[in-house]
Amino acid sequence: MSNTKSQQRNQPSKTEILQGTLDLMVLQTLTAMGPQHGYAIAARLEQVSGGAIRLNMGTLYPGLMRLEQRGLVRAEWRVTDTSRRARFYSITASGRRRLETEKADWERMVSIMHALFQPQE
Repeated sequence: MSNTKSQQRNQPSKTEILQGTLDLMVLQTLTAMGPQHGYAIAARLEQVSGGAIRLNMGTLYPGLMRLEQRGLVRAEWRVTDTSRRARFYSITASGRRRLETEKADWERMVSIMHALFQPQE
């Protein structure tokens, strides 16, 4: 067996992001951590998911731009800990309201799916 196949088995598989969940994950991350730049958001999602979610910037940045256009996040240029300029994103009051609504919807859907997966008696 090749070393590459062995390494692939030991690494968590990449999880596909379900339609509509990226916004929810970004808003929750900003709520929990405060203002962050895109790379830090992606790193946090990878950390929390145990490596199962690995966002590329071609997925994350259009999502951040969409959230900004909808008024759910605000962006401003700042300097990172490594002295680089980056856009930092923070959640707005509208974003907080949307997050609460989306979380309730998500929890309701998880409850439905859980009920569907239970063995029938």
